[in-house]
Amino acid sequence: MKVALTTLGCKLNYAETSTYERGFVAHGLEVVPWSAAADVYVINTCAVTETAEKKSRNLMRRAHKTNPDALVIVTGCYAELKKEKLYDIEGVSRVFAAAEKPQLVNETLAMLQEIPGQAGNDGSLSEKAHVMPGPDRASVETLPAYSSGERTRSFLKVQDGCNNFCAYCTVPFARGRSRNIPICELVKQAEQIAAKGIREVVLTGVNTGDFGRTTGESFLDLLKALDAVEGIDRYRISSIEPNLITEEIVDWIASGTKFQRHFHIPLQSGSDTLLKKVGRRYDTALFASRIDYIRQAMERPGEPKVFFGIDVIVGLPGETEDLFLETYNFLKDRIKPAFLHVFPYSKRPGTRAAAMPDQVQDSVKTDRVARLEALSDDLHAAFVAANKGLPERVLWESSVKGGMMFGYTGNYIRVEKPYDPALVNTLESIVI
Repeated sequence: MKVALTTLGCKLNYAETSTYERGFVAHGLEVVPWSAAADVYVINTCAVTETAEKKSRNLMRRAHKTNPDALVIVTGCYAELKKEKLYDIEGVSRVFAAAEKPQLVNETLAMLQEIPGQAGNDGSLSEKAHVMPGPDRASVETLPAYSSGERTRSFLKVQDGCNNFCAYCTVPFARGRSRNIPICELVKQAEQIAAKGIREVVLTGVNTGDFGRTTGESFLDLLKALDAVEGIDRYRISSIEPNLITEEIVDWIASGTKFQRHFHIPLQSGSDTLLKKVGRRYDTALFASRIDYIRQAMERPGEPKVFFGIDVIVGLPGETEDLFLETYNFLKDRIKPAFLHVFPYSKRPGTRAAAMPDQVQDSVKTDRVARLEALSDDLHAAFVAANKGLPERVLWESSVKGGMMFGYTGNYIRVEKPYDPALVNTLESIVI
C-alpha cells in the first residue's frame, strides 16, 4: 500500500504532515512522491489566502485524476473552514477538521481495510463522506507533531490556536483557541528528534509565545526544559509576537543557551493607525523597544549580530500611500531587520477586515509588495556585510547544487562551500 502526502502553508502544517507520514510508515505503508500513483493521498491544506485555497482544491482534483480509485484525505485549515464544500469536490473521501487530526491515520487505515482487496473503491466508502461536527474551539484536541524529513533540522509543534482574533485573520476559526502540549511531552519529542541524529529544532506554533494556556506552564519554562535535552545543539523560535517577548526570556537566552541569535517577529504594519484598526496588541513604540532590548542584550563587540525576520502585510483596508510609507520608513530607518516576509492582504470571508471600507486595489498591493521586497534585499545585504569577519558556527546540510553544499549560521546567514559528505549534519566554526 502506498501513500503520498503534500503540504501547503506554514511550518506547523509541515510538522503535522510529517507526523502523519510516520504514522502511516509505522503501519507498513510506503511513502511515494506526490506525482506517483498511490492508494492514499493526504493533502494538508492552507486557507490564509484565496490563492492557498485554490491550490488546495487543485491538489485534490489532481490526486483523484492520478488514481481515481485512491482515497483522497483532506485536512488543515481549509478543511476546518470549508469542510462541507470540500466534499463537493470529486474524489474527496474524507475531510478531517481541526479536532479530528489525531484520528487521521487510524481512520484512514480503517477505510483502507474496507476496500475489497485493499485496492480500488467500489463505493463502500460513500457513507463515510459526511460532515463531522465542528470543534469546540476552547478545547480542540492538540495533535503533537514534529517534522523529520530533514537530516539537520526539525520543526517541533509546541502550541496551537490563537485567542487574538485580529480583524484580517481566519486562524482562530481554523485552528481554535490557544492551547499547548505539556512540557514533559515536548521534552520526550525533542529526545526522539535527537535520537534521529537531528541537530537543530525550530519551535513552531500559531502564537508560540502564548504557550501555557492549557497547562499553566510558561514559555520560559519550556525553553529551559528543551535547552537541557542532550543531542540537540541549536534551537530557534519560529515566530513570537512582540508583546510576548519578555525581558526575562531575552536575558535568559542571552546568558549562554542553545537558542540562537535569530528571531522571527510579526509586525504586520508600521502604522499605529492600522495596527489599532486591525486589533494588534502592540504599537510601533513597543515593537521598537523589544528590538532594542534584544540587540542590547545579545549583540556584543566582536560577536555576530541578531537576525530579525519581520512579517509585514501590505494593503490592509484603509492603507493609504502615506500609511504605507510609515511602514516602509519604520522598517528602513528604525528597525533595520535582516529580512522581510511580505504578504499582500487577502480578504477572508467572515473576518471583520473583509467588511471594512477602503479596500486596496490588487495592483497597488503588488506594487507595495515589490517595494518592500526590494527593501528586504537591501536590508539583508547590509546585515550580511555587518557580520563580515565575525566568528560563527554553520550547520551543514545534505543538499548539493553545482558541487556546493549549504548551511546556516546561528544567526541565519546562508553560506556555501565545496561539497564534503563528511561535513553533512555537522557544526563547523567559520569566519563569516
